[in-house]
Amino acid sequence: MVELKKRKKKKISDSGRKYRWLNKFILIVEDERTNHMLIDLMLRPTSARLMWAMDGKQAVEMCEENEDIDIVLMDIRLPKMNGYEATQAIRKFRPELPIVAQTAYVMEEEKHKVIEVGCNDLITKPIKKEILLKKISKYIDTK
Repeated sequence: MVELKKRKKKKISDSGRKYRWLNKFILIVEDERTNHMLIDLMLRPTSARLMWAMDGKQAVEMCEENEDIDIVLMDIRLPKMNGYEATQAIRKFRPELPIVAQTAYVMEEEKHKVIEVGCNDLITKPIKKEILLKKISKYIDTK
């Protein structure tokens, strides 16, 4: 009798199956290419449609021109217009749009400021994939 070896199944990350955002648009506002690439890599398995703005001014314009955007991941330290200013500008015409600030600066003052300017939530850098996915899910899975 010949015994067949069972193949070990590759473990697929739960996040790949758990989060499916096929018709959701996520705007990533990030001026650092490597940070953008990392977030893109984390979100790609969700099948969400990803958009990229490299500065706050461009983010505001994209939110004005595209009502399909479901959530914004807003870096705080940006050229041309910082994340605080961009959030305040977006709030004037899209008050209900979820905006999650992303920052490496986690002092208590920073946490309060992102909420004061209109962000719904905050994620700290370095960004952990599961935390990012849970935060996004909190806002777009209810739509």
